[in-house]
Amino acid sequence: MGDELQGQTVVVIGGSAGIGLETARQARAAGAAVILTGRDPERLKAAAAEVGATGVVSFDANDSRELESFFAGLGGPIDHVMATAGGPYYAALADIDFDEARRALQEHPMLMVGVARFANVRPGGSLTFMGGTGGRRPDRGIGITSAMTVALPALAASLALEVAPVRLNLIAAGFVDTPLSASLLGDQLEERRTELRTTLPIGRVVQPDDVAALAVHLMTNTALTGATYDIDGGQSLLR
Repeated sequence: MGDELQGQTVVVIGGSAGIGLETARQARAAGAAVILTGRDPERLKAAAAEVGATGVVSFDANDSRELESFFAGLGGPIDHVMATAGGPYYAALADIDFDEARRALQEHPMLMVGVARFANVRPGGSLTFMGGTGGRRPDRGIGITSAMTVALPALAASLALEVAPVRLNLIAAGFVDTPLSASLLGDQLEERRTELRTTLPIGRVVQPDDVAALAVHLMTNTALTGATYDIDGGQSLLR
């Protein structure tokens, strides 16, 4: 890692674990000052010590007022935001919790809108968000996630026009071996890892550092905006 982000400030929303934490680590290695946010103060403190973050702020990024207050409190422009907060919602139609479904439907798009609206980013800087690829093929139990999979790229493209010359991109990840994946799969985690190792064209499971490397590239390559970038080890190529 070189010094492509030297003298720049990167905010990572959802930076205490997984992809967010690894993005913070790689941004620091590229010379950036990093500010981590999340809901759990203790996890944030540990993550900040691990990567050498310059600051941590604990708040709920899905609360628009708190999000606005956070960016206003930074006291000046920043260079990049990476937002990884939130997760998928899976449930069969008969088992859907309507309150959870409503939360899932608004969580990712409204976080994107909130960050695009409130973040004070220097021209040429970037906003990067996490989406997914898992809902592109219809299946039972993934209807809510499928809706988000389709909606987020369109939202990213439109927002990119509104925030220009700030750049805005979306990363659509397949399975990534993170603590979130572990919590979703439970005792089926190792079975899923084995399946992916034997079926993915890359012959291994996608890791958080793979996604973080893409995120840092989107920060540093100033020709990229309004696009969705798949990172799934070739999973979308398989039947």
